[in-house]
Amino acid sequence: PGVHSDRQHRNFPADLLKSQQGQGICSLKRGVVMIKFGTGGWRAIIGEEFTKENIQKLALAMSLKIKAEHVENKPVVIGYDRRFLSKEAVIWSCEIFGQQGIKVLFVDRSSPTPLIMFYVTKHDLSYGMMVTASHNPAIYNGIKVFTKGGRDADEHQTADIERYLEQADKLYVPDPEENGQMPPHAYQELVKNGQVVEMNPMNEYLDNIISLINLDAIRERDLRIAIDPMYGVSLTALCTILSIARCTVETINSQHDTLFGGKMPAPTENTLRNLQNYVLDRYCDIGIATDGDADRLGVIDDKGHYLHANTILVMLYYYLLKYRGWRGPAVRNLSTTHVLDKVAESFGQKCYEVPVGFKYISAKMQETDAIIGGESSGGLTVKGHIHGKDGIYAASLLVEMMAVSGKKLSEIAGDIRKEYGEIHMEERACRFTAEEKERIHKTLMMDQALPEIPFEIDHVSYMDGCKVYLKNGGWVSARFSGTEPLLRIFCEMETEHEAVQVCEIFEEYLH
Repeated sequence: PGVHSDRQHRNFPADLLKSQQGQGICSLKRGVVMIKFGTGGWRAIIGEEFTKENIQKLALAMSLKIKAEHVENKPVVIGYDRRFLSKEAVIWSCEIFGQQGIKVLFVDRSSPTPLIMFYVTKHDLSYGMMVTASHNPAIYNGIKVFTKGGRDADEHQTADIERYLEQADKLYVPDPEENGQMPPHAYQELVKNGQVVEMNPMNEYLDNIISLINLDAIRERDLRIAIDPMYGVSLTALCTILSIARCTVETINSQHDTLFGGKMPAPTENTLRNLQNYVLDRYCDIGIATDGDADRLGVIDDKGHYLHANTILVMLYYYLLKYRGWRGPAVRNLSTTHVLDKVAESFGQKCYEVPVGFKYISAKMQETDAIIGGESSGGLTVKGHIHGKDGIYAASLLVEMMAVSGKKLSEIAGDIRKEYGEIHMEERACRFTAEEKERIHKTLMMDQALPEIPFEIDHVSYMDGCKVYLKNGGWVSARFSGTEPLLRIFCEMETEHEAVQVCEIFEEYLH
């Protein structure tokens, strides 16, 4: 199909698909699908694989899937972040959806990913999409797909989409009349005839979070909060919530910069140095940072210390159990701290371990009626909101925790260390070539060979990569990233020296 309005309602009968097999109607080779989904959706380098053609092929694949499932009567909601070509990617997708007769609700300003997940849930939609590469470097962009209930598309759904991509590859015909105008004439026509509806559901999303947070308690504390959206999309949401709670809010790195200030838009200890200094210089109670699409969180405490995502997850679970009086299990992925297990056990609860990928966390939470789920990379969710990561809600809940407990973040973290012990996690990320990946995979997963480590092994799991559980309570895991060409090694031990030692042993062995 083309993208102009005179062809926008053309459908694809099965015999058309059959008749076009083998014909050279697109630039990609037959049988080669460039779009592959990882743990966080499809991500690719801009101009290499993240192109207008591939974006429209994905939209066509989604259209075919939606029609095959007979849910074309429901609209698809699509949002975008501040990355280069994000808004254009939505417009290019709208052209295909509109031409296929599928209505699109276009959130027409840069927005947090959790807002799209919330909208899918609240309005009982079958599908939503978000143009983002989350915390990846600035040269990347991508698309996340959400299914009914506002969940990340699981591996069965993404495998299904990839099968429809094979059909879309055969059916896609670039528009020979495209003149580069943005927005194109075809898109403008779709807006005029109501096939694309430009909208902004931010108020609905914010009202839901506000209803879940104890704003009265926060108002009584007169907190000073520094926000670092990392040039991303969280500023409006966080400022609105915290201003309503009568907090003094100050911001850094809030302007639109598609290069993210030359740093990774991931809230890590290395990327939040400026926020640490700001918190100390301005005597802030907390510094809050979110990644590029606001589904992950980074925190600086009142003493300027970076709080690891593991610490944040443990603190919030502890708060829900002790101060809110909630009861229920927790869910974490296999690369996340086992201190969460200790907290659960101390309150008579259970902690479940799942593979990396938030879809596994949300699925296990639903299965076990868990009250919190999270991962060491900074994503977490709490029961009663959405079935996915939300850095904005998590930040709001942290501020509530400070207000209700009457304690500073550093004091709460100290209390937890005293009660559950000191634990250190070491992380390594190693790049590899295709040949090295094959060799490492064979060593770890097929031969199941392990290096010599100076600690007694309890058991080994191959649920997702390789994870070695030690009898002293420590552990080490090695797995390939689902979003970048990296081998990630995590180790948690009682001392920093031991964690570094085991990480280095694994790193040297696999290289």
